[in-house]
Amino acid sequence: MRAAAKRQRAQRRTTISALSTLVVLGGLAAILVTSPGWHEVRTTYFAWDDLKDSFPDVLKGFWLDVKLFVIVEACVLVLGLVVALVRTTRAPAFFPLRLLAAVFCDVARGVPVVLLVYLVGFGVPALDLKGLPTDALVLGGMALTFSYSGYVAEVYRSGIDAVHPSQMAGALALGLTRGQALRHVIVPQAVRRVVPPLLNDFIALQKDVALVSFLGPMEAFRVAQIDAASNFVYTPLVAAAVLYLFVTIPMARVVDHLQAKSRRVRGVVEVAA
Repeated sequence: MRAAAKRQRAQRRTTISALSTLVVLGGLAAILVTSPGWHEVRTTYFAWDDLKDSFPDVLKGFWLDVKLFVIVEACVLVLGLVVALVRTTRAPAFFPLRLLAAVFCDVARGVPVVLLVYLVGFGVPALDLKGLPTDALVLGGMALTFSYSGYVAEVYRSGIDAVHPSQMAGALALGLTRGQALRHVIVPQAVRRVVPPLLNDFIALQKDVALVSFLGPMEAFRVAQIDAASNFVYTPLVAAAVLYLFVTIPMARVVDHLQAKSRRVRGVVEVAA
């Protein structure tokens, strides 16, 4: 009886959810297609012929975005962890490094990403120093790495601070050095705690990769922008947006899954309305 009642409640909730979704989405669609400017919007932003013509070039540029995102993400994970470990150390001899790490995080998080892209992209070549990169794609990646490492370092640091001090005490009691305790006990627990916020940062990073287009690389946004400027039909920009959604939406669902799993592990009970 209890199982049957539970199934009935689940079916009723599913039916109500489906009906309410159809009503809301149907209403929004009706408002959109009956608006006075819908025909102009459709021909400007949803032109099928322009989509077919521009999509191959936009897709090619998007692969450049993906490759840059993967490289920058790997660099951010490493650099952010190093900065976080420096900020959490309490040894007096490391005070200058802690100060530099704090300044690094403040600047990286305080300056807008687009300004960092401009400053690094145009400022580094202006130094005219041997050994410094001059490629716009590399400079854009450096700017993104600098910016997001500040955010990720603080995420790591919050995870490290959330680990109970008894974990370090227990590791030291077993004969591990402080460095070994950090490596084998504290950091693994901290990383597991902060996976969802890390993924949120990387969703934002995936979108901000488009900012390197201001330096000239032919990534998806830049290609779509050039195509749109040729005939003032903005369908290529919509195509680029859809490609970004194909990456960011699955990542967002992974974040939701991990957060739900974390709640279940902590024993949080969700009460249905």
